[in-house]
Amino acid sequence: MKHLIVGLGNIGDEYRNTRHNIGFMILDAFAEASNISFTTGRYGDVAHGRIKNQQVVLLKPSTYMNLSGSAVRYWKEQEGIELENILILVDDIALPLGAIRIKGNGSDAGHNGLKHIAQMLGTQSYPRLRFGIGNDFPRGCQIDYVLGTFSAEEKKVLDERIPVAVDAVKEVILAGLGRAMCSFNNK
Repeated sequence: MKHLIVGLGNIGDEYRNTRHNIGFMILDAFAEASNISFTTGRYGDVAHGRIKNQQVVLLKPSTYMNLSGSAVRYWKEQEGIELENILILVDDIALPLGAIRIKGNGSDAGHNGLKHIAQMLGTQSYPRLRFGIGNDFPRGCQIDYVLGTFSAEEKKVLDERIPVAVDAVKEVILAGLGRAMCSFNNK
């Protein structure tokens, strides 16, 4: 079975360590832990590997966040991957920093990356792992917050929680979405 794991983020040095790029950060940690390397491909950086008996395709879209669906659709079709074997790694301001929520479907909750993926796939029924980035920003300053960098204190939380997200991704691949939801949601 083949899985497409997509970390959402924006390319470029100015976005490298921003909250909106947590999907890239989790995917980089997953690739490192799995000894998988990225190469530049169509619509993004791509890596192919195996996790036990499962094939994985890792994707960091180069389309910028708001056009992520183009990259997801292309690699889904290119690799012949079923919709239920896609996992999108995404930031979520509605969750406390480091909280993980795995879902098989759902709304985009105002997230433009998820909105474009749903538009390009023709459905909102695709698995996603939402990683909380918190919402400690004044009203009307959401864009500055998500495009801002993590504080030193927040980085300590990330050092603990990103490996947990990596374990959650592995569990989705090896044991399935339902098992991963039971193991990692609300923990």
